[in-house]
This record gives sequence, C-alpha cells and structure tokens, in this order.
Amino acid sequence: MFHPRRTLRALLPPLVAGLALTALPAQTATAASTLTNGGFETDGSGTATPAGWSEYGDTAASYTESGGHSGGHRLSHWSSSAYRVETYQYLSGLANGDYKLTAWVRSGGGQNSAYLALKNCGGAEQRTDLPVSESGWIRIVVPVKVTNNQCTISVNSDANAGDWINVDDLTFARGTSGLAVKGADISSLPKSEAKGGVYRTASGTVGDPVAILRSAGMNYARLKVWVNPADGYNDKAHVLAMAKRIKAQGMKLLVDFHYSDTWADPGKQYKPAAWAGHGYGQLKKDVYDHTYDVLNSLKKQGTTADMVQVGNEINGGMLWNEGSTDDWTRLAGLLNSGYDAVKAVSPSTVAALHLAEGGDLDGTRWWFDNAVSHGVRFDAIGLSYYGYWHGTLHDFQTTLDDAAGRYGKPVFVAETAYPFRLDSEDGLENIIDLDGELVPGYPASTTGQTRWMNDVASIVEAVPNGRGLGVFYWEATWTARAGNGWDPADPSSGNGWENQALFGYDDRALPATAWFRHR
Repeated sequence: MFHPRRTLRALLPPLVAGLALTALPAQTATAASTLTNGGFETDGSGTATPAGWSEYGDTAASYTESGGHSGGHRLSHWSSSAYRVETYQYLSGLANGDYKLTAWVRSGGGQNSAYLALKNCGGAEQRTDLPVSESGWIRIVVPVKVTNNQCTISVNSDANAGDWINVDDLTFARGTSGLAVKGADISSLPKSEAKGGVYRTASGTVGDPVAILRSAGMNYARLKVWVNPADGYNDKAHVLAMAKRIKAQGMKLLVDFHYSDTWADPGKQYKPAAWAGHGYGQLKKDVYDHTYDVLNSLKKQGTTADMVQVGNEINGGMLWNEGSTDDWTRLAGLLNSGYDAVKAVSPSTVAALHLAEGGDLDGTRWWFDNAVSHGVRFDAIGLSYYGYWHGTLHDFQTTLDDAAGRYGKPVFVAETAYPFRLDSEDGLENIIDLDGELVPGYPASTTGQTRWMNDVASIVEAVPNGRGLGVFYWEATWTARAGNGWDPADPSSGNGWENQALFGYDDRALPATAWFRHR
C-alpha cells in the first residue's frame, strides 16, 4: 500500500440526536421452531406486521414493500419523523447448539443504530450492524449459541427522520461464524519509536503499543520486509526483532514480502538494487533465497511466521519487467519460488497471494484465473480494500465471495483503513483529507472509523463456507513523527496517513481498536 489516489464521493448528512431506548415487552408464547416468512413474501406489499413476525415501538415505521433481494418483497423500516422500531420473531422448541442467522440488507445510513440481533437464546445477545449500502444488497450473519431451546430474531432501528433499511431473505440454521484473524500492519513501529514516537492507552497511560493493541483484542500482526531499504528499516533485522515482540504478546505473524527495496504496489514493482542486473533464472533463485533466509531466521529464533505474502499488491506482477503479468509463465515461476521457500521452512505456514482493488470482480478473476492456469501454488487470497478507492461494500463482498468460491481458498482483507479526522498533524497533506473523498455513510470521525472496520469485518465473516479468515488494518501505529515519513530515502518526507492510524493525535488508542473484539 502507498498509492495516493482520490475518488470523489458525497457525504451523507451528519448524525443527529436519537431517541431514548425503551424496554421490550414480554415475548409472546406462541412460536414455532423454524423461521416463518423469512422472505416477507406471504402478505404482499404494505403489510404493517408481516405474517409470523411481531412488532414493537413505532410500528408504523415497519412494513413490507415490493422490491426484494429475491422474490417480490422485503421488510423496510422508514418514517418521515424520528422512530424506534423492532420487528421480531420468537422461536421455541429449538435443539440447543450453535445457530447462525443470515440476512440480506441495505441501509441509507444515518441511524443511531440499525442492526440484526439474536437474543433470549440463553447467553449474551449477539448483534451485527447493517453496513451502509444504498443500492447493492449485502449479506450479513449473526451467530449464537442456543442453550435454553429458544431464541428471538430481531430487526432493530433507532433512526432519525428519513433514515431507512431494507431486510430480506432471512434464514436461521445450524452453524457458526466469526473471524480467526483480527490483525494490523505495524511495520512503521520500530522507526516511529526510534524517532520518539509515544503510544498511550485510551486513558492516557504510556505503554508498549504491541501490548496495547493486544489488550484491545488484536491477535495477528503484519510486517513488510524490504531487501535493502534506504533507511535500514523494514529489513530482515527489524522484522526479526519485531517478531519477538509480537510472539511474546501471544499474537500470530504475517510476513509481507515486497521483493523490493521500497514500496511495491500495482503502480510499482521495482527490483531490489542488488538484483537489478540478474537474469530470470537468477531472479527465481533470488526470490527463493531471500524468502527462505528471512523465514528460516524467524524459525530459528522461535518466531516462525504463521502466514506469508509472496508479493505485495501484485496486480501487475512483481520484479518488473521479468515478473510482469505480460508474461505469466515467468511470473508463475517467480511466485512458485516464493511458495516453495515458504514450505521448505515451515509446511504449515499459510502462503498467500495479495492483490489490491478489492472491489474489482473482473480484475480479480482475470488475475487468479491466469495464476491457476499457469500452475501457481497458493493457500489463501488476500485483497486490499479501501472503500474510498476500490468500489462499494457490495462490490467488495461480491469480489471476496467469488474469489473464495471460484478458487476454493480462504480469503482475507490484507489491508483496509479509514480516517478518524481529516486535518493533518504534520506538514504533509493527508491522502484522504476532504469530505468528498469519504465513503457515504462513514464520516471522518472516531465513530465512522469504528463503523467502517466493524462493517468490513462483518462482510468477511459472512463469506460462505467459513472461508472468510479475517482482516488486517493497515498501519495502525503510523503516527506523525518527524523523520518517519513515507519515503525511506528522504528523512524530511512527511506522513500522509496519520489520520488513519489507530492512535490519535494525542497518541491515545482510538475507539476503533474495539473492532479487534469482533467475533
């Protein structure tokens, strides 16, 4: 990641104060053990209380209307004035065990809260917020463990005037969900600390940022490795030192090989200077030897990598020009050299391939279809997905689900992030610094940043067949410090990303670190 591009988008009006929460009534005792009318087709349009469902609160704001995800109708919540309404269905006679609610949803955003919930199931209530998506339907899931033979399925809105949601095609069946990976890239940390960077807990206590993030729920760290970087950071030695800190906190480790001396992304995949004059055969050996050397050194110090990226955002290939996608046969040879080195050190380490443009279905298919047809070996697929560049959440879900199913591999978000403010702390203009660049429904605030991360996580959690591994936040610790700018060759370069870190301008851990506690 590091490609400062912009896409203008409209920003929804800011949130306004909501209504006070009210208590729910006692549940009705007449219930079935299977979900009734989950597609809202039984009654046609305009029904205030759909068959099988009950309502509470401002009931006029909940009704069926035409235009379903599948079939002819959907449930909608909307009112011209502020409202709070719940549409719910009580199930009894359930066999105890793990269940999962799946639903297709849309939302215009702006609500104080809009979520699906499973409650009264014997344990803690489980919720999933509705992502903001005005046009494309998004599938979300809610898992729960039923321990008392009953459960209430609930669609909730606490909304301002004109806010709306659509819900359709709910199913409630045996199953589980959750994310194995709740991670962040913290590659910038050693240089930040060397330049005087300080990290604090949310309450202001100075601490080890790795420990602060771990205590927030982070369970996986991502580190990039360059071959001979100009500033000496993000090299093998720093990766080895950071790995010790990460593993000491009980976290897993993803090593992200750029196969370059500096940033590699779709716009630039330049050879390390030490490999510049090498022919293709030698480059294959360079990839193997470099990959093996770093990973074997990690293994020997007791910090074996759990996952490895063979290349970083390699939409156009890597090690240009030999490894360009203009010559898939040679690119496949380079990628397989990396894969072989990963497995030679540790057969259990997951070898992933990483593309940018996480909402580009056609481009992702083109790339991986070519990779598969040329015999490229890989265990998992990582996609970068930045909502202000890479398409809508619907586009992202479509691409992610397709990749998981088409190639039969687990998928994860290798990079995403969101701003908590727009102004800059240092002298460099931030990459995202205008309201018009934001994703509609997600303001540049601590609330907007938190919502973004939870909604991206919910989409990964909903990948079918349990193939959604999780999410890595990009550069959680890259706060503004003089000397720790974007260009490793220029000590005076600034940081255009500090408004998207997970530590604020007061160095305190931000509310968005709560996303690490996603299921």
